[in-house]
Amino acid sequence: MPVALLDTSVLWPGVQRDFLLSLHIQGAYRAVWSEAILEELEYHEARKLVKRRVEETVAQERARGLIAQMRQHFGDSIVQGWEVLDGTFGLPDPDDEHVVAAAVVGGADVIVTENLRHFPAELVPSGIDVLSAAAFARNAVDLSPRGAIAAVDEIVDRSGRLGPQLTRDGVLEVLEGRYAMVEAVCTMREYLRS
Repeated sequence: MPVALLDTSVLWPGVQRDFLLSLHIQGAYRAVWSEAILEELEYHEARKLVKRRVEETVAQERARGLIAQMRQHFGDSIVQGWEVLDGTFGLPDPDDEHVVAAAVVGGADVIVTENLRHFPAELVPSGIDVLSAAAFARNAVDLSPRGAIAAVDEIVDRSGRLGPQLTRDGVLEVLEGRYAMVEAVCTMREYLRS
């Protein structure tokens, strides 16, 4: 089973995060990240909610709750001991060093990030690819379209608690339109038609 380090940039968007984590639950791959990534995610999630006019203390509470749920349900995804490699790769942005360090220690085959230019191939250790969420989703869906549909259905089943109830087609439209997962969604729709 492939191992993917999920960077903050792909965990921050809600439906995309839900889809990627649901693919992990379905066994399409094994997700890993570090405490540093969770801390970044908590910060950015709170900022996102504040921008959406959620009162700041409520936004911080909700962001802490998200991270607490991730620690509870995905505790085995947290990479330990990556700190010894932090700062050893010479990346253009030193603040991204922890991502590669966690990927190496976590045995990742791929780093999934939207900041592709921050991870030049010549500076990332061999054997670790760097893909956008859309490219990674395409690969995961190609391997298991049935599992991907089950992941979408999990999102539908969980929706409605904090917002409107979603439909399968609604989730597919969001993945395609908002997150540019065009190829992954096309594969899932073809699977559904077969």
